[in-house]
Amino acid sequence: MELIWRSISEPEPGPKWAGLFAELWPAYKTWWMREGVDARPTYWQSWSAIKTHMPEILPLYEQLCDLAGGGDLAARFLSFYRPPPYLSGCSQAIWPGKEPMLVRNYDYNPEAFERVVLQTRWQGRNVIGSSDGLWGLVDGMNDAGLAVSLTFGGRRVVGDGFGVPLILRYVLQTCTTAEQAGRALARIPTHMSYNVTVLDAKRNYLTAFMAPDRPTSITHAAVATNHQEKVEWDAHARMTASVERERFLLQRLTGHIEPQEKFISAFLRPPLYSIAFDRGFGTLYTAVYRPRLGKMELRWPRGTWPLDLYGGADDVRRIYTPETKPTAANGTGPDSAQQNAQF
Repeated sequence: MELIWRSISEPEPGPKWAGLFAELWPAYKTWWMREGVDARPTYWQSWSAIKTHMPEILPLYEQLCDLAGGGDLAARFLSFYRPPPYLSGCSQAIWPGKEPMLVRNYDYNPEAFERVVLQTRWQGRNVIGSSDGLWGLVDGMNDAGLAVSLTFGGRRVVGDGFGVPLILRYVLQTCTTAEQAGRALARIPTHMSYNVTVLDAKRNYLTAFMAPDRPTSITHAAVATNHQEKVEWDAHARMTASVERERFLLQRLTGHIEPQEKFISAFLRPPLYSIAFDRGFGTLYTAVYRPRLGKMELRWPRGTWPLDLYGGADDVRRIYTPETKPTAANGTGPDSAQQNAQF
């Protein structure tokens, strides 16, 4: 399978971001409205939710809404407040060596993901990461030496909260330490269950088990797959081999410390690396974050893409990925959720 990836560097919201929005908005609009326009919160509800829970980024949200054309539906979508449900796979772990390093696999439908690395200096804070929802992130780091990554938490419950990619954006825009990030993750409501692993430049780390129907649990877990402190959705855990992947990673954290490259290479092979694209859970990339150095890498079995927190020239990469036949999806955006599982 051949996939096109892009890196986009734009310090302040401007024409590059507006162009990305114009390109991807039609597919995102279809996804956002698939349950009907009345199923999504109003603009006032969306604006109020950001003001209440993430007030520091409210001016940024309003700026992006203006760049998107100021339309009602676009503004409601960009709030990422109570979005439609969607699922992913994913594995992530903190390397146990001295140098802070977070490694993760992102398992998802290739036709339902932006495949964009976004490097910004919004509100004076350098941030780089894998874009989702046009300004949210599924993983990333900032210039304070903070790295974050998410996995789906393996529960069916959908509630009143934000899509977690926007929560990760907020954490990277406003937090500088794992402790600060943990406090933010504990108070911001999420619409589904997610596991967010945080690592800072002093090698402090945590994993937040977030859920819409119970308080967030802040743990010292160095590994997260697709369940929380226990399996609560058996079918999903079996389909994604969540327990098996967790055990595999935990075994690598015991005993002697593996060299960095050996640890990273384990993510590019089974059982962590998946070619289950026909079920929407193929591994789209392995991300490596070294937050103290400001370095990020995307890796595939046949390629490595080094990236820098402080940007550089925009780039395009043609990536060849091992595959089974992928499931077709309509456009770009997280529209594969309903094919993965029934709620």
